Amino acid sequence: MHHKEQRARSLAKALTYRLMSIFIDYSVVFLITKEYETSLIITLITNAMSFLMYFMHERAWNRVKWGRRLTGQF
Repeated sequence: MHHKEQRARSLAKALTYRLMSIFIDYSVVFLITKEYETSLIITLITNAMSFLMYFMHERAWNRVKWGRRLTGQF
């Protein structure tokens, strides 16, 4: 029996991860620039790209069988 992770689950994981990253990235960029708008623009662009790359990476790894076990096996 082989269980694949559904796209919706991968999407939910990617979204929650990105939300944490957005908060951290904005904070760091703002500490450096002291500009709200610049910090927001940089944060949104970099996180949109990171979100897309994470989702694609997660889906690609879902196809890799290495390191997985069938349910019920040790």
